[in-house]
Amino acid sequence: MHIPFLTSDLHRELDLRLEKVRKEMLSDNLDAIIIASSANMLYISGCIFRGYVYVTHDRAPLFFLIPPSYADNTDYCIPIRKPEQIAGRLEEDGYGLPRRLGVEFSDMLYSDVERLKKCFSNSEIADASMPLRRARMTKTPYEVEKMREDGAHQAAAYSRVHHCYREGMTDLEFQIEIERVLRLEGCLGILRTAGSRMELNLGSVICGDNADNPSPYDFSMGGEGADPSLPVGADGMTMKPGTTVMVDMNGGFNGYQTDMTRCWSIGEVSELAVRAHDCSCRILHRLEEIGRAGLPVSDMYVAAVEMARAENLHEYFMGHAHKAGFIGHGVGIELNEMPVVMERNHEPLQAGMTIALEPKFVIPHVGAVGIENTYLVTETGLENLTPFPEPLTEI
Repeated sequence: MHIPFLTSDLHRELDLRLEKVRKEMLSDNLDAIIIASSANMLYISGCIFRGYVYVTHDRAPLFFLIPPSYADNTDYCIPIRKPEQIAGRLEEDGYGLPRRLGVEFSDMLYSDVERLKKCFSNSEIADASMPLRRARMTKTPYEVEKMREDGAHQAAAYSRVHHCYREGMTDLEFQIEIERVLRLEGCLGILRTAGSRMELNLGSVICGDNADNPSPYDFSMGGEGADPSLPVGADGMTMKPGTTVMVDMNGGFNGYQTDMTRCWSIGEVSELAVRAHDCSCRILHRLEEIGRAGLPVSDMYVAAVEMARAENLHEYFMGHAHKAGFIGHGVGIELNEMPVVMERNHEPLQAGMTIALEPKFVIPHVGAVGIENTYLVTETGLENLTPFPEPLTEI
């Protein structure tokens, strides 16, 4: 296999990422970290392989690869059969063993964590999950360009959504047609979500009353799903006139992803639904005006709630029968990255954050309305990475 960040043209990108990771390591008093999860491995190496990445403060990362993984750079790629060999190889190469070692408690199996603890029995083992998530929270210029590509591909696929609809079809049939369009556009067909026990296929299509069905997942909109084994999204109902359909489908084309939602009406819908959708658009435009580096994240949530309340739409905001307690989240290699845009999150926005904002409404017996865009936080405002027409139009 080939590790992209070991090639000459991407060395600077790896250096930028290591700089951020090492800053967070210092904050948590970590001498080294071992990375094994897919998302963090992709971040630090540019690919996913079977094995581990070992990062210290002042030396190049080491890539411990378990066969059949293979890399052509023998300076930093070390073949092993099992993690118990890592400590010995570190000492052989003059790295020494860390006093305090970070391990991904939130992203590894308990048995794997315990195994690494035994491998480094003389080291204090600490949690490295949050330092790595903080490092990934702000994006490098290279990462931003990857997400611009995602946004362009996602918008191109959404431009063909209306061609997927046929009168009398079910929401599942509609979603399958959209999935085909996404894959032909280049979607990789995988949606990585931060947090355990949140599985999803290529995204959500939610029509009519299904928008009021709860889901055990920490998503803004639920949906019953087609089977109890995947309790989210489309449930197989026939799409009927007088309802809306919300399309929140996969934006992952290159290891990163953007998050975008658009809604369409099936025939004419109620004035209340149209008004709520327009309010969602106005909320996002207001957040685009006020959102910039230094603004407390909670200010965006409060502003959105106040606008919904001022238009007497608070009853339907972020759900009707069941309400989500946030209006957005970080996005990048995974969905639901840091930060979470909620009332109790008072941390300031930072330039380089990429966040998805989704002020949505659920109108009983009509369905979900509203939009979602992915934004880049800058010193002067929010840059929309998913530009696409916003009005609620008939499909």
